[in-house]
Amino acid sequence: MERVRDVSELPKAHLHLHFTGSMRPATLLELADKYGVRLPEALTEALTGGEPPRLRATDERGWFRFQRLYDAARSCIRAPEDIQRLVREAAEEDIRDGSGWLEIQVDPTSYAPRLGGLIAAMEVILDAVDTAGRETGLGMRVLVAANRMKHPLDARTLARLAVRYTDRGVVGFGLSNDERRGMARDFDRAFHIAREGGLLSAPHGGELTGPASVRDCLDDLHASRIGHGVRAAEDPRLLQRLADRQITCEVCPTSNVALGVYEKPEDVPLRTLFAAGVPMALGADDPLLFGARLAAQYELARRHHGFTDRELAELARQSIRGSAAPEDVRTKLLAGVDDWLAADPA
Repeated sequence: MERVRDVSELPKAHLHLHFTGSMRPATLLELADKYGVRLPEALTEALTGGEPPRLRATDERGWFRFQRLYDAARSCIRAPEDIQRLVREAAEEDIRDGSGWLEIQVDPTSYAPRLGGLIAAMEVILDAVDTAGRETGLGMRVLVAANRMKHPLDARTLARLAVRYTDRGVVGFGLSNDERRGMARDFDRAFHIAREGGLLSAPHGGELTGPASVRDCLDDLHASRIGHGVRAAEDPRLLQRLADRQITCEVCPTSNVALGVYEKPEDVPLRTLFAAGVPMALGADDPLLFGARLAAQYELARRHHGFTDRELAELARQSIRGSAAPEDVRTKLLAGVDDWLAADPA
C-alpha cells in the first residue's frame, strides 16, 4: 500500500467555522449542566454517544430541526468565560489539525442579550480571539455574519459594527442561515458598507439551493469568497466565472453530506470544482453537530475522491491564498506546505 503523509501536519487555513458550532461536545455538556439547560434528547444522545445527530436540512422542517439543535447549544454560552473557553478550544483543535490561520464566523447579536449588548458582546469575542491567538500561536481573525432570517436593517447595523472593529481583528462580513429565505439583493446595502470599510465579502450561497444562489452572491453582494458554493458545479459557465475571478469556495464536505445536500461523500463535487480551477478552502462548518473537524475534510478528499498528496497540498495552498492572512503569514504557511510535500511519507 502506498504510504501517504499525515494531513493533520499539512499547514492550511480554516475559513469556514461557525462560532457555536466549533464547540467540543464535552464542553457543551458541561455548560448545559452548569446552567441547568435541558438539551434536546437527540442532541444529548449524540454528544454522549460520540456520533453526530442525524440531520437532513434539504426541506424546511429538517432545517428547523437543525436550527433547534444549534440554538440549544448557543443558549449554553452565557458569560465571558464561556466565550473565552470556546475560542481557546477552537484554536487548540485547529492547531491539532494543522491549521495556521483561522477565521471564525460569528453573529454577535446571538450573544448580546447575555453579555451586556451588541458592542459588549463584540468586544468580549474579539478579546477572546486576541488572547487565544497570543497564547496558542494560531493566527485568528473574525468574520461577522448577518442572518438571512432577520431584517436587512439588522445586517446594516452589523456591517457598521464590523467596520468599526477592523483594527481589532474583524476581516470579513458574511451572510448565513437558510439561503431559501431572504434574497441576497436585500442585503446589498449591508455588504456595500462592509466592502467600503475594507472587509472581504463572504456570504453563504450554493448549498441548499442551486447555482442561482451563487450568482446572486456574486452579482448582488460582490462576493470575494463564497460560503459553500458547491452547487456551482451544476453550471459549467458559473464554474468558469468562479475560476476566472479566482473566487474561493469554502467547501465543507462533511456538512454537505450530514445536511443531505449530497447523499454520500463521493457525491460532493470536489473533483469538478478542482478540475475547473475553482479555488477551494475546505472547512468543518459546525463540527459540534457534524462530528468532523478540519483535517477530516482533507482525509475525505483523499479517501473518497482520490486526491493525491500533491493535490491535497494544492488545496491547502488555495485555502491560504483565499484567506485574509497578512503576507508574512501566508508566506510562512505556503513554505510549510512545500516542506510537507517534500518530506518522505511516514
